[in-house]
Amino acid sequence: MHDHELAEILPDIVGPDGRFGHRQHIHLAFLAVRRYGMPEAVDKVCGWLRQVAAYEKVPRKYHHTMSRAWVELVAHHTVAEPFDTFVERNPALLDKRLLGRHYRSTTLATEEARQGWTEPDIAPFPWPGYSM
Repeated sequence: MHDHELAEILPDIVGPDGRFGHRQHIHLAFLAVRRYGMPEAVDKVCGWLRQVAAYEKVPRKYHHTMSRAWVELVAHHTVAEPFDTFVERNPALLDKRLLGRHYRSTTLATEEARQGWTEPDIAPFPWPGYSM
């Protein structure tokens, strides 16, 4: 890892088995939102996930629209509380299919969505001031 901050954070969210699944992605977004607020958390998380994908030699796994969308969803629900309390209060965020309420799968499958931000094409995100 090139980023000392990411190297510092990962041991707290990755279990002893080294798993970095959806819950760990949400936890990373949660920590970034709490530490930096929006929109800086988007830049931090997206950069970190690019690093993780490159380190794991799977750079094509990085998806910009999905990464940003999850950070925005986490930010919308984040208040000052521990992560476990946060996910107990917001269990839908642990459902990887949640973005399907906002995006068609064909939209997320595009190279444009993978490399840059794509607006939701089914329903807008639920926070005030966001519209399609």
